[in-house]
Amino acid sequence: MYDEAKAQRAVSFINCLKHTKGQWRGVPFDLLPWQDKIIRDIFGNVKENGYRQYNTAYIEIPKKNGKSELAAAVALLMTCGDNEWGAEVYGCASDRQQASIVFDVAIDMIDQCPALKKRIKPIISVKRIVYKPTNSFYQVLSAEAYTKHGLNVHGVIFDELHAQPNRELYDVMTKGSGDARTQPLFFLITTAGTDRNSICYEVHQKADDILRGKKNDPTFYPVIYGINDEDDWTDEANWYKANPSLGHTIDIERVRNAIQSAKENPAEENIFRQLRLNQWVKQSVRWMPMDVWDKCSFAVDIDKMKGRECYAGLDLSSTNDITAFVLIFPPIPTDDKYYVLPFFWIPEDNLKLRVRRDHVPYDIWKKQDFLKTTEGNVIHYGFIESFIEELGKKYNIKEIAFDRWGAVQMVQNLEGLGFTVVPFGQGYKDMSPPTKELMKVALEQKIVHGAHPVLSWMMDNVYVRTDPAGNIKPDKEKSTEKIDGVVALIMALDRAIRHESKESVYEKRGMRSLLD
Repeated sequence: MYDEAKAQRAVSFINCLKHTKGQWRGVPFDLLPWQDKIIRDIFGNVKENGYRQYNTAYIEIPKKNGKSELAAAVALLMTCGDNEWGAEVYGCASDRQQASIVFDVAIDMIDQCPALKKRIKPIISVKRIVYKPTNSFYQVLSAEAYTKHGLNVHGVIFDELHAQPNRELYDVMTKGSGDARTQPLFFLITTAGTDRNSICYEVHQKADDILRGKKNDPTFYPVIYGINDEDDWTDEANWYKANPSLGHTIDIERVRNAIQSAKENPAEENIFRQLRLNQWVKQSVRWMPMDVWDKCSFAVDIDKMKGRECYAGLDLSSTNDITAFVLIFPPIPTDDKYYVLPFFWIPEDNLKLRVRRDHVPYDIWKKQDFLKTTEGNVIHYGFIESFIEELGKKYNIKEIAFDRWGAVQMVQNLEGLGFTVVPFGQGYKDMSPPTKELMKVALEQKIVHGAHPVLSWMMDNVYVRTDPAGNIKPDKEKSTEKIDGVVALIMALDRAIRHESKESVYEKRGMRSLLD
């Protein structure tokens, strides 16, 4: 719920501070609309017990939008204005010098505020300020993570998270170090980075998933200002989209000059897009455009599929993970579309743990019958075998393609039930043709998936790896979340295509590229 008084108290505290840079020095810190919303949301939304709802705030925004000033104001608010006795607030960054940037702004703000100055004792030699009325402090930390265990954290101001060389400091400061506090806040503020295997991109991805409704975490507050991968970086309208302070603290003419320089010098383009437009520039883009996939959300009439020829893909994954079995019904003379019928299983005993840990709505999907569970804490393969046996009585399952890894016993059991089971390699040779074909039929809207939420979630997770010859395959390591259902779908599609005629469609017309 929202507590207007607490929100206003936080805003009023910051409004008593003054800016510290250039022409703005000495000007009261009247929050811009985007800043005002962030502060009110973080400090005004509370749980039933009155404590803050959010304990993590991720603010990703281009440079020159007043990032350091806002971070310093939050640091002072957490130290001096949060009614926390003995509050420990820490400033972190990739190195002590970077973390000192926000600290130095905070010191300047204190010097311009008599009410704070007479109540604060600065210890500049160790980059520490002590708020005497509550014996609280704000201090800069170095980056050596192994020295930070045991801190009783009330607040962390993490500046330029994208510059962290690894995840050690982030994990130490955010996981467990605030357990003794009633409402700790981890305030992460950064520009976009270039490393998609970094801790910052991991947090960025979570923030993006929450903003898009793909995940839910009521304790995590996400804000991302930037342009999308497909946006025109030279379009001035997109600069305003990425820079909420443009026209206030950022002079539009300076941005125009910077982009002109970037156009003339290609080496500056990525720097401009990263720092000025907040793009993750060295990126592997998600493979399937979800607007393309969503256009194939026609309903699947299960009754019409009964007795019809189909092919299956089986991805067992591991015994405590998601198992996927996907049926695909190839086109018939009166209908040129492929129809998809997916099934998913996870162990019953770790369902609640997965919901809490992954922030993925497995429990809701189970209630809606889009996801099934097997008894125990590992996948019960016998249950799945029986389920597939029953499917075989409804549908004419011609073949089941499977990943060779870890499926020996189940394959033998399925063969014993009368199914034709075909091993399917996971390398470029086997995976590339049907992966490209899946994109093709999606673009042509010749595949029907019924908007199955689990399969769509997995499709949105897929990244692909490309070899020098231009072959592609789904990359489970690079993909942000589970993609088992997509792998099973690709295997099933391959078998369906190969049996559309006596001669493989691939062989008849050759391979197709999206560039054809």
